[in-house]
Amino acid sequence: MTIDTISGNITTAVPTLAASGMYSTSANRTPKQSMDSEVFMSLLVTQLRNQDPSSPMDTNQMISQTTQLAMMEKMTELATTGQEDFSLQMRIAAAAIVGKDVTYTGQDGKVITGVASAVSFAGPVPQVTVGGVEVSLDVISGITNKAA
Repeated sequence: MTIDTISGNITTAVPTLAASGMYSTSANRTPKQSMDSEVFMSLLVTQLRNQDPSSPMDTNQMISQTTQLAMMEKMTELATTGQEDFSLQMRIAAAAIVGKDVTYTGQDGKVITGVASAVSFAGPVPQVTVGGVEVSLDVISGITNKAA
């Protein structure tokens, strides 16, 4: 705050932040979007460190929180196992159609039928080669045994 000696007016100086130093850069850290066991344990340890010594955390509450942590870890393991199982089932299904006639709808909307000659597991969804064209397994709409 300054007083203009000529007019007698009081002016307030507002500090401006320079465009350099710590205010000019954005945060480099990407925040986590999910709570994992590491974050949970960090919160629990922080809570224990900052508790009032005259009124410590209730033992039942602590057991409840560690039980929740164990349940969360098991649920995460279960979800991961489910994803791996689904991926394995897609691979088995793709391998089983090699040598069979398959039908799929092309990008132009026409129904195409051909023999599945090979399978690639390079991506998240297996690619089946039908008549020299790689087709995603989830696009295939029909499978029949190759006529002898």
